[in-house]
Amino acid sequence: MSWFESLILGLVQGLTEFLPVSSSAHLRLTAAFSGWEDPGAAFTAITQIGTETAVLIYFRKDIGRIISAWLRSLTNKELRRDHDAQMGWLVIVGSIPIGVLGLTLKDQIEGPFRDLRITATMLIVVGIVIGVADRLAARDETGGRHRAAKQRKSLESLNVKDGLIFGLCQSAALIPGVSRSGATISGGLFMGYQREAAARYSFLLAIPAVLASGLFELKDAMESDHVSWGPTIFATVIAFAVGYAVIAWFMKFISTKSFMPFVWYRIALGIVIIALVTTGVLSPHAAESSG
Repeated sequence: MSWFESLILGLVQGLTEFLPVSSSAHLRLTAAFSGWEDPGAAFTAITQIGTETAVLIYFRKDIGRIISAWLRSLTNKELRRDHDAQMGWLVIVGSIPIGVLGLTLKDQIEGPFRDLRITATMLIVVGIVIGVADRLAARDETGGRHRAAKQRKSLESLNVKDGLIFGLCQSAALIPGVSRSGATISGGLFMGYQREAAARYSFLLAIPAVLASGLFELKDAMESDHVSWGPTIFATVIAFAVGYAVIAWFMKFISTKSFMPFVWYRIALGIVIIALVTTGVLSPHAAESSG
């Protein structure tokens, strides 16, 4: 991998990780459209450490409160009713599905799931799902001519069942084209949560999963002779800087704006990919990366 490739891929990772458009799909597609080798699942996982570091810094106050309350609740039963302490357990519970499925489907994630036909299908299907969830949320928020606006749930309403459902939605993002934020936020909207609440829990829930995945891949990469460490680290730093700016923008955007621009973008991109693969312009299979 060249330094220029790592710059572009780092920018793509940072720009798309927190938007409901699938960062793994865009890394795969950027390489395919540019005629580069597929950066691979390991590169994606390692650069996600950069974007998750941006999450840690942006939500540092929330994370600090949650960790502190959770640790103190281990020895103080009264604190177990505290919302922050409960959030600590709910993040753990919500991380179980992706942890189990990530280990079980590791070979598929690094191989068959990276087929561009699957990526295109997921872009379209999940785009439609996000669109429906967005419409339902908008209907509740604005009401209508013959109905009053409906109060949506805040994070204080989060329970173990909903946490597991959020976690199952997140695990769908193991398939390129799904989008971690798109799947979890739309899942939250279907369960009746506020947009900002669903996004906040989505980002907090991603922390253990992404960091664990990145460290797991980092361990394997350190034992390999086929990793371009300089460009990979450079891409991770770029992803961090761009990702932080995107989080700040996105958290403001979702409080007042519709997800429909992302929905139409996903559907259009999926259709273009299917057309290019069908006509033979793009190969559906990833080229093996040599590092």
